[in-house]
Amino acid sequence: MPEDSLRYDKMVEDALRGVVRDALVQTAETGLFGDHHFYITFRTRLPGVHLPPHIMARHPEEMTIVLQHQYWGLEVAEESFAVTLSFSGASERLHIPFAAVTGFADPSAKFGLQFQVEDDEFNEDDDGDEDAVSVTSAPPPQDEIPAEGAKVIALDAFRKK
Repeated sequence: MPEDSLRYDKMVEDALRGVVRDALVQTAETGLFGDHHFYITFRTRLPGVHLPPHIMARHPEEMTIVLQHQYWGLEVAEESFAVTLSFSGASERLHIPFAAVTGFADPSAKFGLQFQVEDDEFNEDDDGDEDAVSVTSAPPPQDEIPAEGAKVIALDAFRKK
């Protein structure tokens, strides 16, 4: 795309990532209330993502975390957030840039966002293994998936091909 083009698709995505940031800021300040809880999906190999090695081994491409009952020390910065979660009874600290987030959902509000993360925006090491299998966490239980009429916004329609 020419450098003199306005990237409205990117501007909209950046603005919507601000919604995720604002939700996390409010949660860090006041905690979750009512039935609110978040599913956050992110790419694990992007620069700035910090995960313990055993978690990275189980989720080499993408993973989904849930902020609901057992999370601690949620800290939100301008470009990233950090949180401590329990994995098999052990507390682990994760650091995730908002640029790595590919999905955000609050099933209690029937609200969700999906984002594109373009690898060419990052200077990640590529091992050239194009046959690698993408590993993701299990999808949310059926009763947690927003019903029809949920506010899920996909930005693909706004992207230039």
